[in-house]
Amino acid sequence: MVCKSVSMSPQLTGRCACGAVRFQLRQPLVSAIYCHCTRCQRRTGTAASANGRAAPGSFQIVAGEDRLRAWRPEGGAEKWFCGDCGSALFSRSPENPDRVGVRLGAFDSDPGIRPSAHQYIAYAAAWEPLPDDGLPRYQESQSAG
Repeated sequence: MVCKSVSMSPQLTGRCACGAVRFQLRQPLVSAIYCHCTRCQRRTGTAASANGRAAPGSFQIVAGEDRLRAWRPEGGAEKWFCGDCGSALFSRSPENPDRVGVRLGAFDSDPGIRPSAHQYIAYAAAWEPLPDDGLPRYQESQSAG
């Protein structure tokens, strides 16, 4: 008897704090970045938002789609969150819905990627110095994928 080992990459799963909204990615994240823009600060209540870029077509809501709410700022990506608990979950480009950025803190386990840069540091919070982590820093936008 010959046994074959099949290597399958596990799906990445995530959810909001209350569990009403759940999502999955069918492929690994392609990149990740810290965003220090004012929108991310106000949306999260923190100095920066850690986000991973999903491979096109890999992101899927698997439960709680009816609970999702979005803030659609003029000239920016849609910011999707749970309407029950308020958890920030992902952003999506209105012009290209396959361009999805997922909040790293929303994953159920290690997303398998680390942020590779800091963007919008021109707007970084004065009350929290940027870490001396050796990552590249960009005054404005830097594509995360």
